[in-house]
Amino acid sequence: MTWHARLFGAVVLIAAAAVLAAPAIAASGDSLDQDVRDALSALYKKTPAAKSLGAKARAILVFPRIIKAGLVVGAQTGDGALLKGGRSVGYYNTSSLSVGLQAGAQAFGYALFLMSDAAVKHLESTDGWELGVGPSIVVMDQGTAKALTTTTAQPDIYAFFFNQEGVMAGMGVQGSKVTRIKR
Repeated sequence: MTWHARLFGAVVLIAAAAVLAAPAIAASGDSLDQDVRDALSALYKKTPAAKSLGAKARAILVFPRIIKAGLVVGAQTGDGALLKGGRSVGYYNTSSLSVGLQAGAQAFGYALFLMSDAAVKHLESTDGWELGVGPSIVVMDQGTAKALTTTTAQPDIYAFFFNQEGVMAGMGVQGSKVTRIKR
């Protein structure tokens, strides 16, 4: 093994340890609820378009901390809560597996703004919803979020990523499976 490969492996291990040191799963429903409220509040402060969408959304599914790590084979997981009227009405897990050219580890959160009753019904009626299959999802970045108004909001679901830390290339929600869990 060359020194380049060893150095790369060491960087990946250090990054994975740093990201994975913080717990991915909240200890209880109450602490998860607090994490969800804190994450959504921070997102609203940083991204006013998210706050505007939140006021119009039928429900918001917030995953405050997702852990993702991989070296050729990757995985990510985290727990979140579905909010309706500002209250948690259910708990969910998101997870995915991937294979490909990847290495590293990161933590991030994301919020899905469900804009239609059909999107909420789809989430609540499926036994494990694979994101990217079903209602249409638009992933928002800083540029598109600034241009969005509540009159231009059309898709069923808007996704906002936040609190990204660690080193891993690429990020997306397609292929992630969202499953209802008990707390």
